[in-house]
Amino acid sequence: MAADIQAVSALGGHPAPVLTSLTVQDTSNAYRVSPVDPELVTEQAATVLADLPVRAVKIGLLATAEIGTAVASLLAEHGNLPVVLDPVLVAAGGADLAERALEKVIVEQLVPLATLVTPNALELTRLAGSQAEDRESRARALLSSGCDWVLAKGADEDTVGVENVLFGRSGFVESFRWTRLPGQYHGSGCTLAAALATMIAKSVPVPRAVADAQRYTDFALRHAFRPGRGQHIPGRMAQPSDVRRS
Repeated sequence: MAADIQAVSALGGHPAPVLTSLTVQDTSNAYRVSPVDPELVTEQAATVLADLPVRAVKIGLLATAEIGTAVASLLAEHGNLPVVLDPVLVAAGGADLAERALEKVIVEQLVPLATLVTPNALELTRLAGSQAEDRESRARALLSSGCDWVLAKGADEDTVGVENVLFGRSGFVESFRWTRLPGQYHGSGCTLAAALATMIAKSVPVPRAVADAQRYTDFALRHAFRPGRGQHIPGRMAQPSDVRRS
């Protein structure tokens, strides 16, 4: 949540957070997830949507199938809203953050409502199913479920550099290559997804938003700091001059 608030604010948006779970975590790992009652999640979000001119929704940690279904039901009532879906399943430290039943809800109920889905390699593999054998076929599997775009992230793969690939309804769109920085980073995926939602909310076209949000995230990672004994925290309040803030 801190990552979302910082990234959205840094890029000139106004965050309106809705809590889906309480967590016990530090900069090393997450140790416990306590889901919020699905009705309370719905009430939080419905209240925000009734009050504010919401321009985009970013979905992150959902934890349970029941919460996923509640979010999908509410979003279906607001079908004109762009949705950035970051399907959080496992913490960077390795802890499970979602029950397995949620995966089916994500694919069948949330992906069809999403403008852009941003899975890492593990998430893409688990959501696409066993029939998809490579990154492009897995991305196409998600696209066939109804989303408009998939940004397949490569930071968790065992490669020298990091390659993120954008796919659209017609297939491959663009590949983005980044230097793999030393160390581990807490909340980099959240930072990227929140930046994407903010830019899309400002009517930046998705391909441009994907390029700009990655530049912002890379810049934040390069300005990371290590406040605790675990992972580094991206310096989200800094940003390169060529990324749109307004």
